Amino acid sequence: MIAVWALGAFIATIVAWNALLKRNIGESMIAGFLVVGVFAVVADGPAQAWHSISDGVLDAMQEEVTFAGLAFVFMSFLLVKTPVLDKLIDVLNSILGRLRGGPLYTSTVAAGIFGSIAHVGAAVTAAVGTVTVPWMKRTGVKPELAATVVAGCAGMGVTFPFSATMFILVGGLVAIGAMTADEIVLPLALAGLWCLGYRIALCFYLVRRNKIQAIDAEHRMPLKTSLSRGWQALTLFIPIAIPLLLTSGWIATQVGNYSGVGETLKAPVKLADGTKLDPVPYAMSDVISLITWIPVLMIGLVLLLGRKNLPRTAKSWWSTLGKVAPAFGVIGITIVAAFSASNVLADLGLAKQLTAILSGLQAPAWIMAIAIGVIVVAIAIPLTASATMAAVGPVAVLALAGVGVPIPIAAAAVLIFASTEGASPPSGAPIYVASGIAQVDPVKTFIPLLKYYCIPILGIGVLIALGLLPV
Repeated sequence: MIAVWALGAFIATIVAWNALLKRNIGESMIAGFLVVGVFAVVADGPAQAWHSISDGVLDAMQEEVTFAGLAFVFMSFLLVKTPVLDKLIDVLNSILGRLRGGPLYTSTVAAGIFGSIAHVGAAVTAAVGTVTVPWMKRTGVKPELAATVVAGCAGMGVTFPFSATMFILVGGLVAIGAMTADEIVLPLALAGLWCLGYRIALCFYLVRRNKIQAIDAEHRMPLKTSLSRGWQALTLFIPIAIPLLLTSGWIATQVGNYSGVGETLKAPVKLADGTKLDPVPYAMSDVISLITWIPVLMIGLVLLLGRKNLPRTAKSWWSTLGKVAPAFGVIGITIVAAFSASNVLADLGLAKQLTAILSGLQAPAWIMAIAIGVIVVAIAIPLTASATMAAVGPVAVLALAGVGVPIPIAAAAVLIFASTEGASPPSGAPIYVASGIAQVDPVKTFIPLLKYYCIPILGIGVLIALGLLPV
């Protein structure tokens, strides 16, 4: 069980380094990664451990989330330097500014809508947070709260049909004859609505707890005025819309049919290292990455729209980039260290060891529901929801079924547990995307995410499994 101990030591080191020693999250993540490295040396010996660690770091540096986190930091910096975002926020305030906490409610509902389309947590955060995080900050919401709300809503990509995570779990259950594919659709849709309803209720609480007020009438422009002054700012939605349209829906289908994407390849794919992969069908979402292209297109558009307010010389640009460099350093190191540690933990056999624990559980239904939920959430800290379902999904469902939970309901509950990946510090990718957009230290979101999203969503999954929340 050395991987389980390594996970515990990883989290404890980060908390101690950051909270007790008062060091920044970048240093804390490096310290946590080094501790995981020590466990790898003990378990596998220096040579194998070095191979695992070096491969883990290389993979982390090549992760698209690493690029996306840094790209969103730069995009946010550019937006602050230009009046483009201010004009867009003036339009949004003209429409919803009279509602207390309007940006929070908009962000939550939009995440539910995008989640049912995009399904990838970091992509949901990117699409929604690009607009709503700066809007929240402009209306007086603290940056860490803005980042928390957006990252906390990322999991709705898993809690609504028909995500890849759902198909991974259902595929395993269908293969063993436990259920048919269509049995999960209605329970999961209703479970997703319970999660969305909780998040909306949470917004109501957060608005009042933080005394967030509506925008004063004298600070709200009439819609006609704000549109006449800033209609160009509405084009900021285009960099979000283009990747979404090209990866889902009718347009994506037509482009995929024209380009051949979606067709099963006629022969195995041979990689540069000689590895052969079996023929597989690809979707447009495999070809076009939302979290890569949204910031890239957004940066390009902001450079165009805000060109009059941006530096004109190389010296001025160098000076400007120097001001954003510290944020690049902290976010970049934090993401790389988090994903590197996750890779090493995976090599140590974390999923297999937690599966063994899960398989051996014997307890009453309510204890089983809580225990399975905690284990799935723990696995989802270093892994994605999809990887979690591939590792332990069917075992978790069958364990719940063993204490009388109907399999479709158990499957919906397990997917709810796995959806906490975006709100599970310190490794949730949406945390770093949201923090990059909000330009805030990610560690400031850790406790709020656990308190407002991770633990309550775990509780919703338990209540669903026990039949106390009907689905």
